[in-house]
Amino acid sequence: MKVMIPLDEDKKSVCVSFGRAPFFMIYDTETRVTEYVENPGAEAQGGAGIKAAQCVVDHGGEALITVRCGENAAEVFKAAGIKIYKSINKEANAEIKALLENKLEELTHFHAGFHGLQ
Repeated sequence: MKVMIPLDEDKKSVCVSFGRAPFFMIYDTETRVTEYVENPGAEAQGGAGIKAAQCVVDHGGEALITVRCGENAAEVFKAAGIKIYKSINKEANAEIKALLENKLEELTHFHAGFHGLQ
């Protein structure tokens, strides 16, 4: 399974903003390979969450671990069959460990979005 996590500039810390995160970590649970991609939504004038969600879909994400997520992005994930988990750690590798140990809950509350605010 490919798990994606929004990251801050240090590429280790979970970013609190899904749509504006500078990077995404992609972790493949089968191969245990980690890669990093830039988030096209990070500098978007508007629609950052949708652009970020499309990035997750385009990179084959099957699960997302995030602090919070907007309704529009959540709809993209729902349509694509991507599970969304609530972040409980500040460090991405700890999140992967928690997911593999079944310690993360699915995220069920989504905000209305920030609509162009940075």
